[in-house]
Amino acid sequence: MVRLSREQARRIAVRAQLLDARRPWALVEVVDELTLLQLDPTAAIAPSADLVCWSRLGEAYEHSDLRDALERERSLVELGSFVRPMDDVGPVLAVEAHGLHPSARDWLATNARFRADVLAVLDERGPLTVAEVPDTSQQPWQSSGWTNDKSVDRMLTLLNRLGEVAVSGRRGKLRTWDLAERVYPADLVLPSYAEAQALLDRRRLGALGIARDTSRGNTGEELGAGGAGVPCTVDGTEGTWRVDPDALTGLDAPFAGRTALLSPYDRLVYDRQRALDLFDFEYVLEMYKPAAQRRWGHFALPILHADRLVGKLDAKADRKKGVLRVNAVHEDAASAGGTWDPGLADHVEAEIDALAAWLGLEVTRGSPSPTR
Repeated sequence: MVRLSREQARRIAVRAQLLDARRPWALVEVVDELTLLQLDPTAAIAPSADLVCWSRLGEAYEHSDLRDALERERSLVELGSFVRPMDDVGPVLAVEAHGLHPSARDWLATNARFRADVLAVLDERGPLTVAEVPDTSQQPWQSSGWTNDKSVDRMLTLLNRLGEVAVSGRRGKLRTWDLAERVYPADLVLPSYAEAQALLDRRRLGALGIARDTSRGNTGEELGAGGAGVPCTVDGTEGTWRVDPDALTGLDAPFAGRTALLSPYDRLVYDRQRALDLFDFEYVLEMYKPAAQRRWGHFALPILHADRLVGKLDAKADRKKGVLRVNAVHEDAASAGGTWDPGLADHVEAEIDALAAWLGLEVTRGSPSPTR
């Protein structure tokens, strides 16, 4: 059984997420190494996918780069709630099709004519938005949630999981849909479910560096290693972890860190229990809480410095006034190793300035919050 110190475990995680001092050079490289970017409409500062890319690439990342990779180059693809490398489409679709609920399969069978109509209209007129696809359902989709009576949206989502249709691009914020054969590679092959799952487990662990055997996100997404990697223990934590074997080979290499502002959906912090276990970092996304109950802010950005998560940035982009309004910088003394020294504070301020410059905004600062 491999035994790691928490410092070693943290550095493995930071390196795996491309957040050490060595900057990657291209967007496609970033997404390939991270395996995915989570899409979220919240843009209090910038869309989450853009923030994740900027945290890795810095000023080299242009806001249009992601759309170009998705729609012009086709090196990346939007699949479900994520942007993924085009090379991963086959394994992802194999897993998605396997996991389709029997009730969804029954609904598709009942709506066989509707399914054929959707494919036909996309063949003739695609790419189209949801609103441009006629609803000819024999049995409307019924649910207790937001998808109720949204039969076209549900049909396209299910056919997307089955690899029959694909997201072709966007018109503004609206996805456009087309036949999968016009978006995915012509030589696309779906592996077996077992092969696909094993591959994606290895890919996920490679992107995380170290993880629990299994850990589920709020939407049921697997955040753990899924059996991939090498079993290990981490000092000061309970139970067993799994570590990427490639990360172990570079364990003794010198570590050079940097300061980074992270999206709340960044995979370094997305597994909140993992962040607490390895980094002593407590975090809750508070945008769904009443303002009076928030400790850190509506869309607070976790702050990384070297191999520690040291605080949260409460800021909001006010594009009409041309400012990045910094409401507070919450200093986490415990996770910073005891205290914030002036050098750390200078690094954080410089990164805030860099974020504002990337956004094309001026910084307006409030008073730093008391140390927690």
